[in-house]
Amino acid sequence: MDANSYESLDVWKRACALSVALFECTQTCKDRSFSDQLVRSGLSVPSNIAEGYERDSSRERVQFLKVAKGSCGELRTQLMIGIRAKLLPETPARAYLKEATELSKMLHGLLEHYRKQS
Repeated sequence: MDANSYESLDVWKRACALSVALFECTQTCKDRSFSDQLVRSGLSVPSNIAEGYERDSSRERVQFLKVAKGSCGELRTQLMIGIRAKLLPETPARAYLKEATELSKMLHGLLEHYRKQS
């Protein structure tokens, strides 16, 4: 694995792990449209990190990192709603919410790094 690849990034690894956890957690959710949307927003985070790192320019990389960060916000909102509406088990959902917040902070740090380079 190349040190400059997305696969070497902790934020990508953690986002993938969160996506798997979300998929597993939503298997018993009674509202399929909610759980599908939650899983999609969760999948968007590592997917956009990967897509940005496969692009040719820092500008494109930054754009996809911004999309990934936006997806973290969407995911956090959906988790909060899922908890309040009792669509998700509260204990794991709160842990996922905390992890999504951490991922957002990590993405912010990556964005700052690339902004300083340009």
